[in-house]
Amino acid sequence: MTYFSERSRRKLGYVSSQVPITQDPYDLTVTANYLVVAGGGSGGTENYASGRGGGGGAGGLRSTVTLSGGSPGTVETALTLSYGVAYTVTVGLGGASTTLAGQVGNDGTASVFSTITSTAGGGGGGGIIPNANGRTGGSGGGSGNSPSTGGVGTANQGFAGGVDGGSQNGGGGGGASAVGGNSSGVTGGVGGAGVATVISGSSVTYAGGGGGSGQSVAGAGGAGGGGNGAISGTSQAAIAGTVNTGGGGGGGYNSLPTGASGAGGSGVVIIDAGQVAASTTGSPTLSGTIYTFTGSGTITF
Repeated sequence: MTYFSERSRRKLGYVSSQVPITQDPYDLTVTANYLVVAGGGSGGTENYASGRGGGGGAGGLRSTVTLSGGSPGTVETALTLSYGVAYTVTVGLGGASTTLAGQVGNDGTASVFSTITSTAGGGGGGGIIPNANGRTGGSGGGSGNSPSTGGVGTANQGFAGGVDGGSQNGGGGGGASAVGGNSSGVTGGVGGAGVATVISGSSVTYAGGGGGSGQSVAGAGGAGGGGNGAISGTSQAAIAGTVNTGGGGGGGYNSLPTGASGAGGSGVVIIDAGQVAASTTGSPTLSGTIYTFTGSGTITF
């Protein structure tokens, strides 16, 4: 008589009592829900008061539990995974801060789970016209001077960055659920809001855009880890996007040591297949059957 391990019997459709369960005994797959958030872009920097730094765009957000970012913002289909296969998980880094005058911010990097890729957030525009456009990304960076354009967001991941409204203040970076705000008067544009999801067991908001730098009032970062912009010529420095939210960094100005733009926040990958994995690498945290990756690794069911 052939005996099977507990794990083999589960794969073949049996529980420990050897009573058949409803799963097809020949279907050796598992269905996994996910949240995949890329790294956010950093803000741009001011060009000696001729134009201020735009906020960084949030990292792209894709989800099977709540609406994904951007338009049309649909709920994605859970992944069907095979037992015994190691699936790659890559957690995107936030874009590095910029310090030179008038520079465009740096893009973040993409996050990946199996076949699902979320696009890096775009850097915010710099305060000099050749660098003033926000960069395209999961969510786009805000622009840093006028005339210029906010970076375009990626469909079903994030929204566009805001623009300088003609006052030479930075536009806000785009977020997963809203376009970045335009600057107005002496105020930087606000970062676009992120998306709240309950995949981790409680409601957490991810992928907010960074606020633009302002002459007198900084643009606030968007809900979901977006960093606030700087206030020109003061000690109020730009704030980095929050780690493991994919938030965009705030727009900066150019007087060091406080003049650097805010770095983008790193991304995150959360996976729930309703069962504990056979193995993982990269040291994800485990709560019930929910794996949270804050660094890259693999997962095998």
